[in-house]
Amino acid sequence: MDDLFNTLRESCSSGIWSRAVELVRSDAIVLDSRTDDEIELRISPRGSVVNFQVILYPGDEDWSCDCGGKADPCEHVAAAAIAMRRGDQGDTRRAPTQETIAKLSYRFCRSPGGLRFQRWLEVPEGEDVQLETTLHRAAETKSSYPRFTTTQLDLRIEQTLGPSSAGVLPRLVARKLFPLLKEAPLLQLDGVPITIGNTSCGLVGWIEDHPEGFWLQIGQDKTIEETFPNGVLRRSDTLIALQDVGLTAKDLQRYRQGVVIRPREVAEITNHVLPQLEAVMPVQRRTHKLPGRSRALPRLVIATSREGDALVLLPTLVYGNPPTARVDGERLIHLQGDVPIRNKRQEDALVRQLRETLGMTPGTRASFPRAEGVKAMELIQSWDSPEVLGDAHTAFRKAPALSPRFNPTSPLSLDFISGGLPPAPGAPKTSSGANASPRAVLEAWQQGESLVPLDHGGFAPLPRDWLEKNAGLLADLLAAHHDRAELPRASLADLAQLHEALDEPPPADFSQLRDKLRSFDTLPKAPLPPDLQDTLRDYQLHGVNWLHYLRDLQVGSLLADDMGLGKTLQTLCSLPKKSLVVCPTSVLPNWVAEIKRFRPELGVNIFHGPTRKLDESVDITLTTYAILRNEQERLGAILWAAVVLDEAQAIKNPDSQIARAAYTLRASHRIALTGTPIENRLEELWSQFHFINPGYLGGRADFQERYARPIREGDETMAAHLRKRIRPFILRRLKREVAPELPPRTDNELYCELNPTELAVYEALRVATQKELLEKLNAGGNVMAALEALLRLRQAACHSGLIPGAVAETSSKIELLLRTLEPLIAADSKALVFSQWTSFLDRMEPHLQESGIDFIRLDGATRDRGGVVERFQDPKGPRVMLVSLKAGGTGLNLTAADHVFIMDPWWNPAVEQQAADRAHRIGQEKPVFVHRIISKNTVEEKILALQQRKRDLADLTLSGAGQTSGITRDELLELLV
Repeated sequence: MDDLFNTLRESCSSGIWSRAVELVRSDAIVLDSRTDDEIELRISPRGSVVNFQVILYPGDEDWSCDCGGKADPCEHVAAAAIAMRRGDQGDTRRAPTQETIAKLSYRFCRSPGGLRFQRWLEVPEGEDVQLETTLHRAAETKSSYPRFTTTQLDLRIEQTLGPSSAGVLPRLVARKLFPLLKEAPLLQLDGVPITIGNTSCGLVGWIEDHPEGFWLQIGQDKTIEETFPNGVLRRSDTLIALQDVGLTAKDLQRYRQGVVIRPREVAEITNHVLPQLEAVMPVQRRTHKLPGRSRALPRLVIATSREGDALVLLPTLVYGNPPTARVDGERLIHLQGDVPIRNKRQEDALVRQLRETLGMTPGTRASFPRAEGVKAMELIQSWDSPEVLGDAHTAFRKAPALSPRFNPTSPLSLDFISGGLPPAPGAPKTSSGANASPRAVLEAWQQGESLVPLDHGGFAPLPRDWLEKNAGLLADLLAAHHDRAELPRASLADLAQLHEALDEPPPADFSQLRDKLRSFDTLPKAPLPPDLQDTLRDYQLHGVNWLHYLRDLQVGSLLADDMGLGKTLQTLCSLPKKSLVVCPTSVLPNWVAEIKRFRPELGVNIFHGPTRKLDESVDITLTTYAILRNEQERLGAILWAAVVLDEAQAIKNPDSQIARAAYTLRASHRIALTGTPIENRLEELWSQFHFINPGYLGGRADFQERYARPIREGDETMAAHLRKRIRPFILRRLKREVAPELPPRTDNELYCELNPTELAVYEALRVATQKELLEKLNAGGNVMAALEALLRLRQAACHSGLIPGAVAETSSKIELLLRTLEPLIAADSKALVFSQWTSFLDRMEPHLQESGIDFIRLDGATRDRGGVVERFQDPKGPRVMLVSLKAGGTGLNLTAADHVFIMDPWWNPAVEQQAADRAHRIGQEKPVFVHRIISKNTVEEKILALQQRKRDLADLTLSGAGQTSGITRDELLELLV
């Protein structure tokens, strides 16, 4: 001991040695056993439940301690050596004590509620004592409990027990405690030694052959002799914590009853169900047919087929070669042989490759248009040894680039040839090589494709350089050809240009037409009618020359002069005999009057009214759009020398019956007259061109895709291209450009404040509808509902009495109108008062009468429109005309008025422009003032802002300065906010 003592003294720090001396002084050293080679001691400080076992090996000058401290030797080893040396030297006061020390034991006992768990202190040569408190408290209570030692295991057991240190052991506590009790040396059940076994669910399973596959069943483990209510089982002298089986109640019930495993379920059973069951219970395999498991790797197999001109691919994720299993979503379908253990990492890599390269997922078919099919096969063949099934993909091959060639037998005089690819099997052999249709070439170019399908299989690169220069021209010609047997005459100029692009001289008549349509600076002078009763202005003479010129070229014309510049007069000077003029009913009297005034010798047949009769011998037949709709067959059966559509915006909707009837009219020359060729949408322009030069701008869908949508989105290049194409066939002059002698026009806004009653009605209506409509519009809801709400708000801003349920005698707007009219009338002026609603006009009349203001009215119910206009134009006639916007916005000459009042602003400025032009036109001698009466702090102010934006974005197609459009969802949202 002396040598061991000296070795430890030299090895310990002063701090460790000091703490060791203190342990000796506190009588904490207990001698358990001693031999010549080994001394076992326990460091058991009083008042502490922590005990450390120290073993000294004097002969080897070695030691060990189970404290787990970092220092070696530790204070416990040093204290043991000090105590043993002092004892050997006869110092009994500091020698290790050899008193009897109790040890912890653990006992179970049966009870009705389950197993009860107890801790006992087993005292050698004494009576055992049940521990009914914590270890710390027992160590501190010297009078109640004998001195005892504990191990780290005892401490972990107490910590696991928590409040359940005695009594019936809870199920969850038992499950955590049993793994610790496996190491406990003293364990009993009702006084009989017991051991702790591994957890068990108390079940066993077996799988065996079945006529339809396999039979799987589970049942009770018959080796279990006793089951306790708190989740403990007993097998002989072993206690077992009950383990969750890991199955749902439904599956547990199924497997208890037994289930048939069919072939399609073998993979799931082998890879998942059996391993899951075997993890919690023994499972007997009573069959040799159940496949084993393999480590095969997943791979992709791609089946190819063809549907029309598309390559169809069906990728499948499989295991093995030949396949032993197929991945179907999250399931593995067994096909043959051993069931592979799924390699999710490799599966994910293959799925990712498939998705990132082809945008596909296994088990899902995808169709690739022909050019995309070529690309897809190039990608697949770049993978590592892909397995491709079928032979459809062999047709998706790449040929040398196409080149354009002149072909006089083609409708477009054009072919695209690729000479490097032999014909596919069964295709006709041609000396010129493989062809691609011009339409296929253009479609591939427009879609951004690099390849185009050949007529008899294979694909060739596009002639990009040629298309960059001529794709627009080709698109125009294909759109015009569409499903027609031959090109429209207006497109022959384009065909001449295509000949030149192919280095081929165009036919003489093609090039002459092209040259004549390129410039209108010097037009041939047209003969004026001998019966003309007026002297034409210079711009009107130019218009007559232009109409004659296009008639001689056998193409249609759109005369789009500003309102009031004499479109009717110019047309009358150019019409041949046997012409048909179609106009709105409201304008019919104006045509009759203009013919009598300017061309009195013309024979006229007014095909209108219930007693109407057709007389083809007269010079001009006048009819209305309503009659055209009803008499479409009769009017369409006649070949007219010319057909004129006045106010041609009437056919702006191609789907309308009027437009469809107009398209069927047969004529050698077609003329459309309008001051507003585009009011809301470019489609309106297409409809009018479809009348004057059918097919020239292509089909309606093509026009929408090629022109309307890009221009709506701000494509200046496409707008310029459309302007260039329509320029030869449209003539538009503005009053400020060609009629400087017209008196000036002044526009101004008159603002009025709503009175408290009006404001309350307006605000109530706004609050009631705004939130709901904004939510619906933002969610893509019904625009018509929003337009209806906007209509109500506009009416409330004009007159509360227009709102159902509201009562009002007058309005702030009417009062402002009366105050403004009185001095004007006193100054001998006349005024037009426009409103969209005849009900608003109804409410103005009593106030005009009370104020002594003489007025007349024109609306849709007016019968003698000509007489009403004549009375107002009479200098002695009424000073005010009330006019509905719909009935009086077009075709009227009301130059007697020098003031125009717009009572309810509309978001389309063209509508108000038409109204104002009833007074500001040729024949007006006085300055014209246009007044818009606006209610402050209402939606009308926002409408003014919207009008200004639409003016700023004026007609991009006609002037190049901007664009017009109908009211959009976003504009509705802005007005309703």
